Amino acid sequence: MSEYSLLQIIRHGDDGTIAELALDRPDALNAISTEFAQQITAATAELSADPSVAVVVLTSTAARAFCVGADLKERNSFTDEQMLQQRTITTGAYGGVLNLPVPAIAAVEGFALGGGFELALSCDLIVASDTAVVGLPEVSVGVIPGGGGTQLLSRRVGSAKAARAIFTAGRYDAASALLHGFVDEVAPAGDAREQALGLAAAIAKNSPVGLRNAKAALRQGYDLPLAQGLEIEGQGWQRTVLSADRAEGITAFVEKRPPRWPGLKPAGTYDDEHDSGTAG
Repeated sequence: MSEYSLLQIIRHGDDGTIAELALDRPDALNAISTEFAQQITAATAELSADPSVAVVVLTSTAARAFCVGADLKERNSFTDEQMLQQRTITTGAYGGVLNLPVPAIAAVEGFALGGGFELALSCDLIVASDTAVVGLPEVSVGVIPGGGGTQLLSRRVGSAKAARAIFTAGRYDAASALLHGFVDEVAPAGDAREQALGLAAAIAKNSPVGLRNAKAALRQGYDLPLAQGLEIEGQGWQRTVLSADRAEGITAFVEKRPPRWPGLKPAGTYDDEHDSGTAG
C-alpha cells in the first residue's frame, strides 16, 4: 500500500477487506488543494485496483470537519487559465471516489460543504454525526458545484430539493439533512466513523463479486428506461452466478455455516474444499 502525506489508508477486519480512506489535512479542515486532489485520485485508483477490497469508508481525521471544499486560499492566486487547469485535477478526485467499484460509505463529522459534500455524495451511503453540517454553497462565492453536486444531489433527493439547496447556498444540520434525504443515517457526535465502519462490516460479509456487480447495476441502470436497466441487471446477475462466489454461497447455506468467499477468482479455480459442495 502506498504512503500519502494528506491521506491515510487503514485496513479493517480479520481479512482487511474494509479499507478506510481518511482525509488527513486537519490544519486546513481538509480543504481540497491541487496536491490533495492528486493524492485522492491516486489513492482511489489504488483501492479500485485492489481485488481484496470489499468496502471503502471515507472518513476525516479533522475533528471539526469532514471537508470544507475547495482550498479557496490557493485558488485566490489562480489566473483563469490555472483555474481551468486545476479543474481537470480536482474532478479526477471526485471521480475517483464516485467510480470506486465497491460500496463506499462516507462518515461525516462536522462541516461537509461544497466539494466536501460532493465527496460524500460520490459515495453510496452517508452516515453523518449529529454535529454535521452539509451544503453546496458555491453560488455564494461566484461558482457552481463542479464536483458532481448538481447531478448527484438531484439523483439522490430529486430536482426540486436539489435546486433549493443549490440556489439558496443553504447549510443543513444533521436533522434537516436526514429529513431531506441528503444523508442516510445520523449517529451521536463523534460516532459517525464507528457507525460507518459497523455498516461496512455488515456489507463486507457478503459476496465480493455480488457487491461489485450489484453496485455496477445500480449505478449504470439508475436513469435508464426500465427495460435497459433490467438488461444491465441481467448481465450483472450472469457474471455473479457464474462466479465461484455463487457456488460457495449456496454450499455455505446448505451446510449452515458462514461463507468463505473465493472473491474475484473465476469459477473452476477454487480448491477442493469449495469444489466438494458446488451447486448449479
